[in-house]
Amino acid sequence: MDSTDSSGGLVVLAVDDEQPALEELAFLLNEDPRVGEVLKASDATEALRILNARSSRESVHAARAAGAPHPAAGTRVAEKTDVDVVFLDIRMPGLDGLELARVFSSMAQPPEVVFVTAHDDRAVDAYEVGAKDYLLKPLREERLAAALDRIIANRSAAPPVEPVPQERDEDEVIPVELAGTTKLVPRSAVRYVEAQGDYARLHTTEGSHLVRIPLSVLEDRWRDAGFVRIHRSFLVALPLVTELRLSGSGYVVRVGSGPDTAELPVSRRHTRELKDRLVRATKQAWSQR
Repeated sequence: MDSTDSSGGLVVLAVDDEQPALEELAFLLNEDPRVGEVLKASDATEALRILNARSSRESVHAARAAGAPHPAAGTRVAEKTDVDVVFLDIRMPGLDGLELARVFSSMAQPPEVVFVTAHDDRAVDAYEVGAKDYLLKPLREERLAAALDRIIANRSAAPPVEPVPQERDEDEVIPVELAGTTKLVPRSAVRYVEAQGDYARLHTTEGSHLVRIPLSVLEDRWRDAGFVRIHRSFLVALPLVTELRLSGSGYVVRVGSGPDTAELPVSRRHTRELKDRLVRATKQAWSQR
């Protein structure tokens, strides 16, 4: 465990199994005047030991009284800590960054989490475990500053209210990394999705965004949100389908209206399911009037 201390500011824990990357991250954090103390850990186990060591006496007692260690962490986890933010690598030996972030969720007052990684294919998973930002290596000073802006803005917001259980139809947000900037695209803004190899292109009225998520994964995740597979290469938002018609080469659908209309092919194997879902959606809409 290592730390650099100064008066006031955020208490930050940097976690990375690669020493050069850890030192660079700690250096950049120390350069920001809003950071008061930087702690360093080379793996998840050391990070948890630091968090426990920074806990209040009552919190440590509660952790010991809990008996068994956290099943994922292999060590007891304190209820709260004075560490404000954890900047965390994803791919580490043993407990990886995503698993460690899930361990934090068992704490009564968990620290904020920002992922810092060389891999751009885990952004959706990162935001699902509550990450406040997702930074790509090589780390740029301005992106780190923007992440701290977000953390401080979140801490300065209105006092927290009792958590409300998430509804199944809550709008999912998809993080899209482009030129060092993370754009958050709500699922409700997506009109249709196009497969491009192991990637998927999200089409919205404002443009398109390429994400490293297979179309089959989005099909499973978004089925209950009204998205339906119409072709091996296309997934569409059913409420936005305005027309289904037979053309010379088979069925096609129109998505949207006006100048933003898209016309997409429907494969034979998906035609019956699409028709059935369109009929059910229409009946449901009429029954609610």
